Amino acid sequence: MRVKKGDLVEVIAGKDRGKRGKVLRVIPREDRVIVEGINIVHRHMRPTPDMPQGGIVKNEAPIHISNVMLVCPNCDEKTRIGATYLEDGQKVRKCKKCDEVVDK
Repeated sequence: MRVKKGDLVEVIAGKDRGKRGKVLRVIPREDRVIVEGINIVHRHMRPTPDMPQGGIVKNEAPIHISNVMLVCPNCDEKTRIGATYLEDGQKVRKCKKCDEVVDK
C-alpha cells in the first residue's frame, strides 16, 4: 500500500469527497484506511460499566484505499505516488507531480 499511517490524504469519491484528513490506521488485508474526520458513523451504544449512560457515539469508519489520494507535503496537491531509490539504497516514495521525496 502506498499510503501510510500519518499521511495527509484527500477523499476523491463518496460522501466526503474533497475533504482532507490524516490517516489514523491502515488495514492492508482489507485495502482500507481510517481517516480522521472522514466517513463518520453513529454507533448506538448500550450502557456498560465503562460508559454507564450509553448513547450515540460518533466514530470514523474505514474507507477503501481507492477512494483516497495522498496529498504531497511539498506541493500541497493530491497526487499519485511513485517509488525511487536514494543513493544509499533506501526505497522512498516520491510525488509524481513535483518529483520530490514524500517520506521524511
